[in-house]
Amino acid sequence: MTAASSSLWSPLRLPAFRARWLGSAVYFMGNAMQVMAASWLMVELTGSSFLAALVQTAVFLPMFLLALPAGVLADTMDRRRLILISLGVQVGIVVLLSVIALAGWAGPVALLTFTFAAGCCTAILSPAWNTSVADAVPREDMPQAITAMSIAWNSARALGPAIAGLVFAGFGAGSVFAIAVLSSLALIQVVRRWPPSPHAKSPLPPERLWSGTVAGLRYARHSPLILAQLLRTIAYSGAGSALWALLPAIAAQQLQLGAAGFGNLMGCLGGGAVAIGLVLGNLRARLGLERLVAIGCVVFAAVMLVAAYVRTPAIVFVALGFGGAAWMAVMATFNTATQTSAPPWVRSRAVALHTVSALGSFAIGSAFWGAVSGIAGLAVALSIAAFVMVGGVLLSRWFPLRIGATLEVTPAVLWEELLVKDQPLPGDGPVAVEIGYRIRQGEAKAFLRTISQLRASRRRDGANFWRVYRDLNDPTRYLERFIVSSWAEYLHQRARSTLADEELENRVRSYLREGETAHTSHFIAEL
Repeated sequence: MTAASSSLWSPLRLPAFRARWLGSAVYFMGNAMQVMAASWLMVELTGSSFLAALVQTAVFLPMFLLALPAGVLADTMDRRRLILISLGVQVGIVVLLSVIALAGWAGPVALLTFTFAAGCCTAILSPAWNTSVADAVPREDMPQAITAMSIAWNSARALGPAIAGLVFAGFGAGSVFAIAVLSSLALIQVVRRWPPSPHAKSPLPPERLWSGTVAGLRYARHSPLILAQLLRTIAYSGAGSALWALLPAIAAQQLQLGAAGFGNLMGCLGGGAVAIGLVLGNLRARLGLERLVAIGCVVFAAVMLVAAYVRTPAIVFVALGFGGAAWMAVMATFNTATQTSAPPWVRSRAVALHTVSALGSFAIGSAFWGAVSGIAGLAVALSIAAFVMVGGVLLSRWFPLRIGATLEVTPAVLWEELLVKDQPLPGDGPVAVEIGYRIRQGEAKAFLRTISQLRASRRRDGANFWRVYRDLNDPTRYLERFIVSSWAEYLHQRARSTLADEELENRVRSYLREGETAHTSHFIAEL
């Protein structure tokens, strides 16, 4: 990694990224204010910790439902148009929410419905917006660019709720929602002035929404790198959601605080996240991914126990600062590992899957911990969540973390021409591809050990079936066979190959007899 990647300020020197960063900060702040006002209004209307937790579910459940289709759209269509349409609809929804709140008509059902609808808009625009980071910075600066975006988000979570608490106390929830409308309008201006880079025109058949969604899921399933990061994110976010979801109840029931006090609690979490973000790059370099994540899990679990049993506000405020730092360190590490480990064709879908994993488990966890709290009490719910959080550290044994190498995300230039006499239609298929190898005598074990590594890349990029066969009449002849659902999908599979895949195929072909070449045949299903 270059020296530039260790400096937090390197990406911020680039005008295109700086504009995105400032626009994100304003938008995130408006969203944080809106969520705080909705959560506290729900507490005032119902006094229920379960319904207050459901506000978090209404905010983040749309990510679970819509982020992956939105990632497909971001990978395959005009991202600028997608973002602007989503923001425009969100402005209309929050304007209506502000009006009914100012008129005193906002009940629990209306509050949850409008919050969910606004969350749907955020879910649709998020993959396209997050991926635009890659448009504005070189690859070596991506980790720090992602950290800078996380600082913007957490700064908003620190300042937004505190400001919202003051506005709420003085003018009511409707005024807070009106400020959220202005933040969305600000981001619209940024997108118009600094639009994401347009997609390069591809000669390949366009990916459809369903096939693109399946391709994203298949990639994650057969990429050990991405799968590990997503599973670790699910475990961490699901356990940690207990503190975020139950914080309104902690403020009102245990600490006897009002709206401003609750905003300050949220501000402490965000403030700790901002502080750790300034040094996160250096910490990650010194500690490594696994040690940093393990420390973050233990610290956040300890903070949940403090929130569960301590009744002194000052102590809880300090503890939440450490909790915000731990949350930021772990989640930014997962996010960075995911974005830097996915090649361009699937990067928005990888970001979407990270979002689904983080916020989907957050939404479900919020509802779950709210229900546990309603049955057993706040202290019991937070104690169980802390135990689960620490237990999640053990996942490193089976799902280790690492950042993808440049070769693993750089597309390869196709060096083998596709020689087919009769070109099928894009929808024809399934397609069977057979590659024959005649290898040197006595090297079968080494050859099989090497070619077995192709299974993951073939399945990851499009194959539904993969296997290697030995010729019973010639022990030096082997046949690799894989099946792809359609001709269009096979063309996409070929284009998805990376330099690392190319290097692996060269190692496989290094076992060929002198003078031999690998022979590829294509078959289209007829019956």
